Amino acid sequence: MIKTLVNWLALVWLAIFVSGCSQPAPIISLSGNTMGTTYHIKVVSSEQLPEANLLQAEIDLALEKVNDQMSTYRPDSELSRFNSMSHEETITVSADTAFVIAEGIHLYEVTDGALDITLGPLVNLWGFGPDKRPTELPSEDVIAAAKAKTGIEHLQLDGSKLSKTNPDLYVDLSSIAKGFGVDVVAGILDKYHVTGYLVEIGGELSVYGDKMDGSPWRVAIEQPDVDDREVQQVIAPGDNAVATSGDYRNYYEENGRQFSHLIDPRDGYPINHRLASVTVLHKQSMVADGYATAMMVMGTQASLELAKQEGLAIMLIEKQDNGFTVFYSDAFKPFLDNN
Repeated sequence: MIKTLVNWLALVWLAIFVSGCSQPAPIISLSGNTMGTTYHIKVVSSEQLPEANLLQAEIDLALEKVNDQMSTYRPDSELSRFNSMSHEETITVSADTAFVIAEGIHLYEVTDGALDITLGPLVNLWGFGPDKRPTELPSEDVIAAAKAKTGIEHLQLDGSKLSKTNPDLYVDLSSIAKGFGVDVVAGILDKYHVTGYLVEIGGELSVYGDKMDGSPWRVAIEQPDVDDREVQQVIAPGDNAVATSGDYRNYYEENGRQFSHLIDPRDGYPINHRLASVTVLHKQSMVADGYATAMMVMGTQASLELAKQEGLAIMLIEKQDNGFTVFYSDAFKPFLDNN
């Protein structure tokens, strides 16, 4: 029996696999680098699957394509070319890029602006994008000037044609692109009709089917503690994506104040509330990814209300003076693993 425990930014996943000495390895394990982070894949072997090196080559090629489409770090990507063009131009993007941008617009609407893919200038201003951390905290006027460069209303998507009415508009899909990458890999594995897999990119996760021994995949949600990595809750997510967002690892401190990498698009400032971690289950990793980010901005009560309205499965961990308080939406409770 081989027991594997993998920790990452806001999630930990545990999987136990059983194999016989005289049989081929029943689990194919793949890992690599993409989107400025790492990926890990576990897939139950089947006759339909190609050899491991060929499967990984197919996956790497697909993920490289996503980078070429949506990376803000590649100057020749579709998204970078859009960001650098003037408002008088129109660019034709791939169906994938159009699909992800359309979902970003939808999530903006359903979260009342808590998720905004045009947030780029503010993310960069606070030192969490391609630009370096500012040497001094930005003034209200500087923040207002950056905020004036944002706004989903300035983004126009017509089929595969993308344009903007504000020349300074800068689209950043980092809040949902990793999740889309997970969905792309899951789609490749689905094509081969495998009976079970676990796909993780930078903490965004999708699971399907069962492990080799027929038991379900289990995922451990990390306690949002800066100093320790402890499990808060183990869940059995079924055939779902799992996305967790938190503000307790990616931040910096200035003059005794902590500044989170999560920026509220509505006021232009890093979030400052007690909600420390959000976990969302959804059929699509891209959608789970977006909701998790948006709810970290929204805070506990607004997130619970949105989850009830949309029937979303969410788990919230809120900081208290003497520990943490956990909240579950009704849709999340069936996935709690009490074994």
